[in-house]
Amino acid sequence: MTAEEKEPAEKQTYSLEVQGWYRVARGIVSILLRILARLEIEGQEYIPDQGPYLLVTNHLHWLDPPVLAAAFPHRPYVFAAEKWEKHWFLGPFLRSLDAIFVQRGEVDRKALRQALGVLKGGGVLGLAPEGTRSKTGALQRGRSGAAYMAYRAGVPLVPVVTMGQEKVFPSLRHLRRARVRVVYGPAFEPPPVEGKASARAVHAFSQDVMYRLAAMLPPEYRGVYQDVTEKRPDLLPTPPRTHKEPI
Repeated sequence: MTAEEKEPAEKQTYSLEVQGWYRVARGIVSILLRILARLEIEGQEYIPDQGPYLLVTNHLHWLDPPVLAAAFPHRPYVFAAEKWEKHWFLGPFLRSLDAIFVQRGEVDRKALRQALGVLKGGGVLGLAPEGTRSKTGALQRGRSGAAYMAYRAGVPLVPVVTMGQEKVFPSLRHLRRARVRVVYGPAFEPPPVEGKASARAVHAFSQDVMYRLAAMLPPEYRGVYQDVTEKRPDLLPTPPRTHKEPI
């Protein structure tokens, strides 16, 4: 480990309790979202009562963070693109929510230390393995950040997918409220490795993370992971059995 990657000497504790300014902001967002759309939440029984863990999700639309804030019962800590840090409104707002600003396209040591600090302090770190918002409306290639941090901090991952938020404003123009779905899945952990995880192990686990998200989404949202039906059929939900009356 390099000196730049070392965690702070003093470990901060990160509570999952929704309180303070975050509680106010979350309340306002939840009210507005439920006015503008029909929010449906599934799989809440999979949400752990305590951290630390990574909350991994797809990145479909700029409404993703508000949707997840309204649908997640605990206090997560999330990344924000460094370009928003100096924005006149979003900068102060995101800082007030303790967002971790990260420089895209390079290894940001400072952001990594902050993220690992959240996990080491028992908190929930939310991130999209894709890194950036999809331009196609479906999954794009995942990056290795989530897998790397899961191995580095030794924490489980909880998958959650969101869909329908891209239809909110087009539907409102037709005086309709779009259906926005949030679906949680069972927690899972990185495969065990001897010593430090190799780049190959991290890459393989990154693919596993993305296929798990793809399996939770309808086909039209799976994007480059459409082949989940062939490569990872074990992840797909089992269709309900139909009862047939004897002839």
